[in-house]
Amino acid sequence: MELVYLVPLAAFIALGFGGYKASTTSAASPGDEEMQEIATRIQEGAMAFLRREYTVLAVFVGVVAVLLAISSFFVDNQSPAIAFSFVLGAGASALAGYAGMRVATLANVRTTEAAKTGLSKALDVAFGGGTVMGMAVTGLALLGLAVLYVGYSLLGDSLFPTAQGLDRAETVLNTLVGFSFGASSIALFARVGGGIYTKAADVGADLVGKVESGLPEDDPRNPAVIADNVGDNVGDVAGMGADLFESYVGAIIGTMVLGLGFQGAAEGMSFGPIVLPLLVAAVGIIASILGTFVVRTEEGGNAHTALDLGAFGAAGVMAVATFGLAYVVWPPGAQVIRGMSEGLTVEWWQVGVATVAGLVTGVLVGVVTSYYCSMGQPPVDKIANQSKTGAATNIIAGLGVGMQSTAIPIILIAVGVLVAYSFAGLYGIAIAALGMLSTTGIQLAVDAFGPIADNAGGIAEMTHQDPKVRERTDALDAVGNTTAAIGKGFAIASAAMTALALFAAFQQQSGITGINLSNPVVMAGLFIGGMLPFLFSSMAMDAVGRAAMDMIEEVRRQFREIPGLLEGNARPDTARCVDISTAAAIREMIVPGLIAVVSPVLIGFLLGPESLGGLLAGVTVTGVLMAIFMSNAGGAWDNAKKSFEGGGYKMADGEVHPKGSDAHSAAVVGDTVGDPFKDTAGPSLNILVKLISVVALVIAPFMAGFSGILPL
Repeated sequence: MELVYLVPLAAFIALGFGGYKASTTSAASPGDEEMQEIATRIQEGAMAFLRREYTVLAVFVGVVAVLLAISSFFVDNQSPAIAFSFVLGAGASALAGYAGMRVATLANVRTTEAAKTGLSKALDVAFGGGTVMGMAVTGLALLGLAVLYVGYSLLGDSLFPTAQGLDRAETVLNTLVGFSFGASSIALFARVGGGIYTKAADVGADLVGKVESGLPEDDPRNPAVIADNVGDNVGDVAGMGADLFESYVGAIIGTMVLGLGFQGAAEGMSFGPIVLPLLVAAVGIIASILGTFVVRTEEGGNAHTALDLGAFGAAGVMAVATFGLAYVVWPPGAQVIRGMSEGLTVEWWQVGVATVAGLVTGVLVGVVTSYYCSMGQPPVDKIANQSKTGAATNIIAGLGVGMQSTAIPIILIAVGVLVAYSFAGLYGIAIAALGMLSTTGIQLAVDAFGPIADNAGGIAEMTHQDPKVRERTDALDAVGNTTAAIGKGFAIASAAMTALALFAAFQQQSGITGINLSNPVVMAGLFIGGMLPFLFSSMAMDAVGRAAMDMIEEVRRQFREIPGLLEGNARPDTARCVDISTAAAIREMIVPGLIAVVSPVLIGFLLGPESLGGLLAGVTVTGVLMAIFMSNAGGAWDNAKKSFEGGGYKMADGEVHPKGSDAHSAAVVGDTVGDPFKDTAGPSLNILVKLISVVALVIAPFMAGFSGILPL
């Protein structure tokens, strides 16, 4: 029996386990009527946003699918079925986001209710809800890829009648690339739109509610509170899910394409270097499920330790399993006969080492991110201490921390790339990216746990629960903030490695053996690529600023015009704030998304494949650096603010500055600046880097032997 036929089974196991977790989450008590009413408003707002976003994206997907089908007739080794792959990739990503966010908005109120019993029970409910997102993403991604790969391979005579041998295998994978393109398209719009939504609401709620009016976090009198809680879901559940869905798919497909470079690739469906990525992903699902059973804690235990144990345990299982898989499917003495690694011989154990290098790199980047973004660590304490002298020094300190935080992760990624390359060439880099992403199921579960806990705390505050309930949800929320920062670091590192894998696949498919930096055409592409993350980030930041201004004016209007609102004698118009964030997110996400899709096509066809290679190099370097800087600076600002919100923050000079002090207000301003850094522009850059690389890979067959329209 071909092992590749077992891959869909692993995907069904993931979906079945996700369904089981969804049912157990739904069966938990949702609390009293007031709690259920608040939770319903959050869920309705989140689902309304998704419906409006997906309606717009359906038009985009339809137009691009038609263009892909038409363009496939003008290139060898590609089929009109690429349009079907594209639509299925977009649909699978959208479905995963919908399923994950629906369960997350069920889990929030149930976590609040469970917190009445104790921290341990609340952790179980919140993590169970997050697990659904992880299983939906990995299950749907792997199912779509496996079914398409097996289907295209078996139906080759009817779908690709003129392609045989290696050409047949190449046509199958070139057509499969459309799945990654569809996933990337949805991911970019989900990340940008979700980020704009959540930060417009968050900034309005913080600046007017907390700073101007002195209201507590998640106070029910604040009109933007419901929109803020909705934003946690659309940004950090659906958005992060789409982000990792794209990385996961991109790493698998990039590695499969590089497998074409080995002697024997004409064997097709059963060839080891091509099917190994699918098998690694399948075993990663099983390892992730096993890891979820370890996430347990006794009452009074450490939730963060429990989550780390599950994630690191899954990574350990995966490290061992990878060597076993490589031993079983890797052809002895496999030699690269095309591409930049031509002539290299790779053995099974070398592939295992390269994969584990990616796993270790991902874990270490997460640890470094935790150091720079966690309360009690020197970087965050530095920002909190400098809040004493005002918002300006707080912001200067946060910028410095963010810039400094790029050094170690970049060095770790560079070392991981060099180790992987030294053992298995360009294929090693690609399989290392997949190794990092192989346990996405539990990584995403840990990440999605955070916004569920955050929402649970908001519901506890809005429904005036016993202080012990809010204390327990705050404890989970504090862990969630750290896991969210680690998750962003993991997403950035995986984006860098995935982009390198896709870049290598582009070089192989376009016939480029090297890129000459002394060539002005290449330098032009390099500079344009380096500029794009700055232009893209400016658009995302401006969008948040414009949307936040509308939100601030609306909250101020309601405080001014609704009699008794600040006194708690009237209800705010929360629906109006939800609508402002939704409309702004849908409106503002279009142009940045089009830039990511159009720019590689323009550069490729105007200046040729080498210039496009320069563009990919430029956007990868500056995009990854800016993503780390913005995400870590924002995370550090956030936890510097939270340092004041317990019993106050004790400065280095011994003076305690409580919540509501000038130092706390300065920290709130810094956090407000950091919000679009860490939740809009920073995470969206991951997808910009990967989407441009995927588009380049889609058009790579056109680029082979093409020198560009402009005669330079």
